[in-house]
Amino acid sequence: MTLDAAAAPLEVDPLLDDPATRIIVCCGSGGVGKTTTAAALGVRAAERGRKVVVLTIDPARRLAQSMGIDSLDNTPRQVKGIEGGGELHAMMLDMKRTFDEIVEAHADPDRARAILDNPFYQSLSAGFAGTQEYMAMEKLGQLRARDEWDLIVVDTPPSRSALDFLDAPKRLGSFLDGKFIRLLMAPAKMGGRAGMKFLNVGMSMMTGTLGKLLGGQFLRDVQTFVAAMDTMFGGFRTRADATYRLLQAPGTAFLVVAAPERDALREAAYFVERLAAEGMPLAGLVLNRVHGSGAARLSAERARAAAENLEEGRIVDQGRGKNGAREAAAPAGSAPEAPEASRTSEPRTSESEASESQTSESQTSEPPSVNQLTAGLLRLHAERMQVLKREQRTRDRFTALHPEVPVAEVAALPGDVHDLAGLRTIGDRLSGGSPATGAA
Repeated sequence: MTLDAAAAPLEVDPLLDDPATRIIVCCGSGGVGKTTTAAALGVRAAERGRKVVVLTIDPARRLAQSMGIDSLDNTPRQVKGIEGGGELHAMMLDMKRTFDEIVEAHADPDRARAILDNPFYQSLSAGFAGTQEYMAMEKLGQLRARDEWDLIVVDTPPSRSALDFLDAPKRLGSFLDGKFIRLLMAPAKMGGRAGMKFLNVGMSMMTGTLGKLLGGQFLRDVQTFVAAMDTMFGGFRTRADATYRLLQAPGTAFLVVAAPERDALREAAYFVERLAAEGMPLAGLVLNRVHGSGAARLSAERARAAAENLEEGRIVDQGRGKNGAREAAAPAGSAPEAPEASRTSEPRTSESEASESQTSESQTSEPPSVNQLTAGLLRLHAERMQVLKREQRTRDRFTALHPEVPVAEVAALPGDVHDLAGLRTIGDRLSGGSPATGAA
């Protein structure tokens, strides 16, 4: 089974080999293999001679284990066992640590300490909505600014919409420009007696109401945080905008990762349309866990029909060998001669012995016949062909909507990927089967 001819093949190796390609972003819905795809691309690019870092936002340990690393953190760690002339480094985003690094880098020591110790900041940096996606953008910007790696491969956050990664700068900007934040910042901006008057009159009204809802201490923590962060808010927006432009630049390539299932490809179609609307450079679609069969010419209907015939005994062995030939040669109505011993000898077993023998045979379960085994295999094949047919329909629906999107299929593996060898196999299948090592 192959993709419809309208879907152009995605050429992965030229994308990885092109020195102009500096960032590859893997996005898609949850559970479709984004992390594995990102790791496999990193391994393949490194073994083709590039210096690569893979940034994952997935908190699972799969990536570290598959690369032979005990654990990943906010610092890139080199992966051992890479063949060829390149290097591979891997890291997992530590959201809070990244936020702390920003504060430490853009505030004087006293102000930084005040921010880091603030309870509201600690809550914000640990789990505020959108913080993870924004910090992923920050980390990507930091990695690209260092210019230490030829290629950065990003595994986007495991959120319901993987394009939250793109929305994070806008959401943070809206938060920082919101009326609530501006109101809290106003006293610090006005200063002097005017500021104190505003604080004593206007703020007392607001804090009186919000204090009942949120708690007075919480509100004071927010005010302290906003006052300390005031000088940094512009920097957040500036860096976020710069990273957003970086994602739109020609050196960036987005890969939408999906499984050949209706919901996953529906999400993939949404991602493709959204990337086009945002002006993001889409390289293509990676279709993971595609099933195949070496006997695709035998349809599900024919396999089921053959299984039914075998089970009902309608398919029998027509040839009975030499005995059948002798029986056919005997005159009609005559019985074949019995052996001499059977005509002259008495039965060797008594009736009781025969009865015991029959009881023993009935208690022993007979192994399945060849016909039964064959029928079972035919039914399994029929089920497999139904899966292939369903996958083909979903792929055809996607390619009919987006014929311009190149597609790379990755055949399903019999087990999970848990080492570099498995990642190499995924990389080989992504590229159409050619090995990575020895490439230019």
